[in-house]
Amino acid sequence: MNKLEGQSASEIVIFGALGDLSRRKLLPALYQLEVCGLINEKSRIVGVARQQHSLEEFKTIVLKNLNDFVKETIDEVILARFTARLVYQQLDMKQASAYKKLSATLAKGNSTRVYYFSTPPAIYGDICDGLNHAKLISDNDRVVMEKPIGHSLESSKVINDQVARFFKENQTYRIDHYLGKETVLNLLVLRFANSLFTNNWDRNSIDHVQITVAECVGIEGRWGFYDEAGQMRDMIQNHLLQILSLLAMEPPADLSAECIRAEKLKAVKALCPIDRSNVKEKTVRGQYADGYLNGVEVPGYLNEEGANKGSKTETFVAIKAEIDNWRWSGVPFYLRTGKRMPKKHSEIVVHFKEQPHNIFKDSYSDLPANKLTIRLQPDEGVELQMMNKIPGIASQMNIQENKLDLSFNDTYQDQRVIDAYERLMLEVLNGNQSLFVSRDEVEAAWAWADSIIDAWQATNEKPKSYAAGSWGPVSSISLIARDDRQWVE
Repeated sequence: MNKLEGQSASEIVIFGALGDLSRRKLLPALYQLEVCGLINEKSRIVGVARQQHSLEEFKTIVLKNLNDFVKETIDEVILARFTARLVYQQLDMKQASAYKKLSATLAKGNSTRVYYFSTPPAIYGDICDGLNHAKLISDNDRVVMEKPIGHSLESSKVINDQVARFFKENQTYRIDHYLGKETVLNLLVLRFANSLFTNNWDRNSIDHVQITVAECVGIEGRWGFYDEAGQMRDMIQNHLLQILSLLAMEPPADLSAECIRAEKLKAVKALCPIDRSNVKEKTVRGQYADGYLNGVEVPGYLNEEGANKGSKTETFVAIKAEIDNWRWSGVPFYLRTGKRMPKKHSEIVVHFKEQPHNIFKDSYSDLPANKLTIRLQPDEGVELQMMNKIPGIASQMNIQENKLDLSFNDTYQDQRVIDAYERLMLEVLNGNQSLFVSRDEVEAAWAWADSIIDAWQATNEKPKSYAAGSWGPVSSISLIARDDRQWVE
């Protein structure tokens, strides 16, 4: 990370400060920024929640969270500096009149206020109304919105409109935490700082691309939310389409937010529509059944606690996506994501085209194509599969597949691989929007996803069943096998 330069003092106000996201990610991320000396010394962190707590009780809760979720040993000196920033305000976030209490809590002066909405999106509008009622919004303030922003294009517009009444687009930071991952950010460097890839990143050199985001967990008690969302809304519409847009975008003029966002938007808008006419050929949706994960029996989706036995919500999606432009015509992007899969595993695999002629037939009858693998989690890194001669004095030219493996943990042993929220929180404090999603991107992604969801609903078919601990329904194998390809597992 860059050293602290020119960052103004901020009031970092976390609505929903006692919620899961704040406890697991936001407060630990801010602590790590404190460790790195990347928060202005005059900045404060204001926790807002419905529960009644004293400041000391809030500090005790924060300390427990840091001990639970920060991997490194807590430094007592830095901890004291961090907790000195903490302020707590109990608030009914739906009552506009209650925000006068928050007004009294926030510091007077020229501090930039960062309002982080770590709450259900349904109350984003209520929070904005309350802040406006208490005259707590200025042109210097920023608002951070967590996904999902709506459950469809129309509901997304409603939420964005509610916030846009009070915050301009250049004040609005829509978080997709995948954009803060080191390996996702490294896509820009791989593509645009290496001629090896820059000059071969198109339909002439690339055969197809696979993007897999696999989760071994089930719904983890989130039945109410998840059954309304499903894997399409929860993962494809945001995380996977963000990765796809970075892979497929044209070179931006520079690294400014405006240029990067404009090129990503073009890529999403160029996605070929998937609708009722082609949804069966282009998509597979599944739902996990009873099975075994790491030798332990786990219940199927319909047997989870509180389950709706008749639910048709998908927990797995595979899609053959295509981009209708000059660079990517004829190059499919296969997207796959699901719950209760064999392991937590997120990666991008770029399959280059095979050599047109093989002069090494005596040693290797069929030369495999090169593959570039970008591992997002759990072991971040980049791997290039290529052919190499086997050392030896034999007269025959013996060759084999080898991998050039850049593991971030092994290569940068003296560098801690930072959490995505650390990077994103720092960019918010510095006022840089390049790693955040514009309203146009959100709405373009929803328009594409809504068409698929509408087609699924029109067929009224149940998702294909797959055993927990497997790689999804058999039909997902057929989806890619029809093109004489196979998933990398």
